[in-house]
Amino acid sequence: MALDNEAPVNSLGFAKPPSETRVVVAMSGGVDSSVVAAYLADQGYDVVGVTLQLYDHGAALAKKGACCAGLDIHDARRVAEERGFPHYVLDYENIFKDAVIDEFADSYLAGATPVPCIRCNERVKFKDLLETAKDLEADCMATGHYIQRKMGPNGPELHSAADSNRDQSYFLFSTTPEQLDFLRFPLGHLPSKDATREMAAQYGLAVADKPDSQDICFVPNGNYAAVIEKLRPGAAEPGQIVHVDGRVLGDHNGVIHYTIGQRRGLGIGGLSDPLYVVKLDVDSKQVVVGPKEMLATRTVPVREINWLGDVPFSSRKEWHLSIKVRSTRPPRDAIVRPISETEAEVELMTPEEGISPGQACVFYDPDSSRIYGGGWIWRGA
Repeated sequence: MALDNEAPVNSLGFAKPPSETRVVVAMSGGVDSSVVAAYLADQGYDVVGVTLQLYDHGAALAKKGACCAGLDIHDARRVAEERGFPHYVLDYENIFKDAVIDEFADSYLAGATPVPCIRCNERVKFKDLLETAKDLEADCMATGHYIQRKMGPNGPELHSAADSNRDQSYFLFSTTPEQLDFLRFPLGHLPSKDATREMAAQYGLAVADKPDSQDICFVPNGNYAAVIEKLRPGAAEPGQIVHVDGRVLGDHNGVIHYTIGQRRGLGIGGLSDPLYVVKLDVDSKQVVVGPKEMLATRTVPVREINWLGDVPFSSRKEWHLSIKVRSTRPPRDAIVRPISETEAEVELMTPEEGISPGQACVFYDPDSSRIYGGGWIWRGA
């Protein structure tokens, strides 16, 4: 119970009525962010919806499986109109291209496996959009991400979503303590996506049955190579497919068509043992293939670390954590050895296959749902 001279804390953590608490909701037009906006409006908060136009959506107006396209902007606007709160569309095409798309193209050309959704959260949504929310005099910004923000003894902490099947912690590891202080994730505690859709139906939202986005928003149908060729003409230069023992096994029409760990579609059939892509040599235009055991990695160099622990990262010689190197794989036991505040060497207790530069390495508490941040995998010195 609040003391006489204290206002009760509302559900977003502010000691004032919801009607005096302004919250900017990042609305992609999908069911998740729409439910967040409708829920907070229903609670009486001063909601402002903001949708980002991130790329030329002319070709994607009716495309399912990608966010932030023309149809999605329409859906977000409709929710705002029906629920009675203001909605703005911001043109972030140039910012998005500079901060996300160009790096995606360059890192892919360098033989890496980039994760642009993380960079979008880090450099666009939780940076520029967050600053816009502050310019709108918002008390906080809410999103439809499936992740939890919990108050700990040293301030807000990042925790995995209650539903492990929907958890998006891998894509949000680079959220800083300062950003976490301003962000709210109202869906993170829900038991399932079905619960979200049930809320959407209760609020009468037209997007209640809208399919989830699947692809990277600017990569139609998951065809990375076609996008790279458009962004970087001449990128798909042919070369040779080479076995690790030096044998030339065939030709390819561009390194950008291959990823580390790939087995199918190599066009080198007739061999007794299956071969996998173990290296992409961009300089020599070679796709190097070898046996599956060559994909196993135990030591992973990581940099650009965002640390979310209670004490400095380098205050210990090693951290015994669980780590993820892919969003779809469960956390694995590892020892993280800091080199500096932003660099580390990660030793996996069990070797992992198909680790590629450009992927994220995310740190988890082995004994709780807490996320300790993470960094980016690179080739090492």
